Amino acid sequence: MIYQGNAITVAKNGEGIARLTFDLKDESVNKLSGAVIEELGEAVKALQAESGLQGLVIDSAKAVFIVGADITEFHGVFEKDEAFLVEMNQRVHAIFNAIEDLPFPTVTAINGIALGGGCEVALTTDYRVMADSAKLGLPETKLGILPGWGGCVRLPRLIGADNAIEWIAGGTENKAAAALKMGAVDAVVPGDQLEAAALDLLARAASGELDYRARRAEKTSPLKLGPIEQMMAFETAKGYVAGKAGPHYPAPVESIKVIQKGAGESRERAQAIEAKAFAKLAKTDVCFNLVGLFLNDQLVKKKAGQYEKQVEPIQQAAVLGAGIMGGGIAYQSASKGTPILMKDIKEEALELGLKEARKLFAKQVERKKLTTEQMAEKLSHIRPTLSYGDFGHVDLVVEAVVENPKVKEAVLTELEGLVDETTILTSNTSTISIDRLARNLKRPENFCGMHFFNPVHRMPLVEVIRGEKSSDAAVAATVAYARAMGKTPIVVNDCPGFLVNRVLFPYFGGFSLLMEQGADFQRVDKIMEKFGWPMGPAYLLDVVGMDTAVHAGEVMAEGFPERMGSLGGGGDKSAIQLMFERERLGQKNAKGFYAYEEDKKGKPKKVVDEAAIALVKEVAKESRELSDEEIIARMMVPLCLETVRCLEDGIVGTAAEADMALIYGIGFPPFRGGALRYIDALGVAEFVAQAERLAEELGPLYAPTERLRQMAADGARFYA
Repeated sequence: MIYQGNAITVAKNGEGIARLTFDLKDESVNKLSGAVIEELGEAVKALQAESGLQGLVIDSAKAVFIVGADITEFHGVFEKDEAFLVEMNQRVHAIFNAIEDLPFPTVTAINGIALGGGCEVALTTDYRVMADSAKLGLPETKLGILPGWGGCVRLPRLIGADNAIEWIAGGTENKAAAALKMGAVDAVVPGDQLEAAALDLLARAASGELDYRARRAEKTSPLKLGPIEQMMAFETAKGYVAGKAGPHYPAPVESIKVIQKGAGESRERAQAIEAKAFAKLAKTDVCFNLVGLFLNDQLVKKKAGQYEKQVEPIQQAAVLGAGIMGGGIAYQSASKGTPILMKDIKEEALELGLKEARKLFAKQVERKKLTTEQMAEKLSHIRPTLSYGDFGHVDLVVEAVVENPKVKEAVLTELEGLVDETTILTSNTSTISIDRLARNLKRPENFCGMHFFNPVHRMPLVEVIRGEKSSDAAVAATVAYARAMGKTPIVVNDCPGFLVNRVLFPYFGGFSLLMEQGADFQRVDKIMEKFGWPMGPAYLLDVVGMDTAVHAGEVMAEGFPERMGSLGGGGDKSAIQLMFERERLGQKNAKGFYAYEEDKKGKPKKVVDEAAIALVKEVAKESRELSDEEIIARMMVPLCLETVRCLEDGIVGTAAEADMALIYGIGFPPFRGGALRYIDALGVAEFVAQAERLAEELGPLYAPTERLRQMAADGARFYA
């Protein structure tokens, strides 16, 4: 044994081949924490001191290679100043360069995921062999940083600037075939042949058949690009990536600049450029929030995983109510491998549901994600039916009929008598109380809410709503089914609007108050889009549909009359109610706050509509000039306050789950980290002061809670 640590061992075989194996104790995956990097430094020193070595294989004893750096350490480390971060990265560069400079050929055997720092370890060796099931990539830009341990230096020299920009700026995880095609790896083999392939490469290098020194020189020398080629490669890419990433995400463009600046430099000089840029990005709010988002996502997945362990997987599902929503649910279930019955009372509704599923599968074929044979097989997992004949064998049913409590109650009561006693019933309702829907059921413990967001195939969130009588088993089975469908389930307690809609409607309430004060809705949309929302509130209302918004507003007004009474149509009419009355329903009938025309792809494109502008003016009681900052505060304060209330009322368990639900459910700007992280960033005391100023003028919708006032006084935060 040459070296033995907690995460790394180095051993030598009879032929003088050393093997450096990553196997982090008490962990299911290998991560490069600060402690593991220190061990790697010691292991490399031991290799340098060992005589008679002929080659090195770097491998992993776990099912993955290395998932990357230990992200749980990032917030603590990134608090340090830029000089500390530069020096930290330079220490890692010294270790990685020492691997690259070993006086014998080296190869990495990539048996599973090799991402971020894991990919950068693999790039240090002369050769790489990859299992056909493994993935390779540098996804750091998704965390608001860039590869800081040589990825921006080595990858372009290995696969060319264009390809490296695509991998790094896009943050992609790349399959083995793509990595081989680009030259990032030298061979792809089945997992059980990985060791033999690695040793074969070393033998060929030792015999002189492969020139490992020439390969190494290529990786450590400047990029061979003339000035015109450089301009073509980098300037074009910067423009394209900036357009795609948007103004709030600096890391992708910064990574291109780092590759460009380092292209003509020596290895060490290029690494110094990379370390400096990394440190600068690590200190940004965007990076802080995106790292927080990753940690929140891990927590949400961990909670869902704990529920999943409690139950058997769902073998057969059913959806009641076809059409677009039912078709979307059926598609999602079938595409991820759970067979599903799709029931309706009308033949044409079933046809519409199947058409929706067919259309979504056809898009997958177009994108080469599926073959036509695979599409046909997956479609066969959806069985349309007009009767309840086969419902005796269904494990879980999603009721997705019209959003009307009486209709839903009748359907659920009838359904309960036709399924097995153990079958879980769920309702895809966006606002109706689960306790209300459960009141006529004989087995309310087998019932909970399963709220999908539209369009089902795109939106990652599913709210699993626990009613007063819902059992742990029913909730766990519903979470497990949502996970099997590839969704992110978040468990919330029952209340009007649950979590996401309860938080969204005060935002619409803020918008309605702005319209009363004579604000221009197009300007409000532009300001909120610039703030980071995928669409402004007027445009979002058109997408949601004015009829849906009015119905949900009535539910919210009934549930929270003091704050949201105006949403229910009491007193003066809001712009939303006026739109509904004049049959301007939004995209569904091509006129709302905007008019809609079909673009070349047949998708609705918004255009300015003078009739809508005139109609909104009817609700204006005054004409107030408000700054962009004032408009942002009037929109964001009610939304953030309602999120706080949901946390205080126990509707959602943690700040992390509340923030993830808003990001996954309504597109809250990810780079801002969620509503509660947004309050933390402003400062709780500053946020409370802002809310109190607005509440004086605009009423209870803007009034902070007592507990929030106490947090402000104590200097507390939502995230430690």
